[in-house]
Amino acid sequence: MKHLIIYAHPNENSLNCHFKNILVAQFQQQNHEVEVRDLYQMNFNPVLSLEDMAGQRKGLVTDDVKKEQEFITWADCITFIHPIWWTGLPAIMKGYIERVFSYGFAYRYDQGVQKGLLSGKQAVIINSCGKSNAEYSAVGMDKALLLTSDKGIYLYCGFEIKQHFFFNNADRATAEAIEEYVTEIKAIYNN
Repeated sequence: MKHLIIYAHPNENSLNCHFKNILVAQFQQQNHEVEVRDLYQMNFNPVLSLEDMAGQRKGLVTDDVKKEQEFITWADCITFIHPIWWTGLPAIMKGYIERVFSYGFAYRYDQGVQKGLLSGKQAVIINSCGKSNAEYSAVGMDKALLLTSDKGIYLYCGFEIKQHFFFNNADRATAEAIEEYVTEIKAIYNN
């Protein structure tokens, strides 16, 4: 299987980085192909420019976007790993989606009906967050996050969402909790 990890966290000592490293090792051990796109390490430009928007309307994208689209085309399963910051994606991940998931590549409209073009691809979303799951649930933030990311991005583009993880209390998770998180993550790729 061909795995693509799209990763966004600037701290190499973060829980997110730990998840990324665990998955790379697991995929390699299983003799799967794996590519990692570390958006901070790449210094990916997240700014959707007027040039980008004009090009997308014509089916033209910049070289950096084209390269990312080639990775997505190549992959069978794409894993998105990033924290939840200010109830959403880090700016660099949001900008990646705005630029790379362009019209004509990730979606299009056929006679006014939206069609996701990335069908046949699986998505796994791994998020860490500082608040507890109970706090997010109490205010409905858990449902809002699922609506805006799963329905608003991934399903919209045609992905089959295999799993969306929310690992809470990320900045104060115990070793035992982290081990449980890792066990949950590893299990989803064995199915």
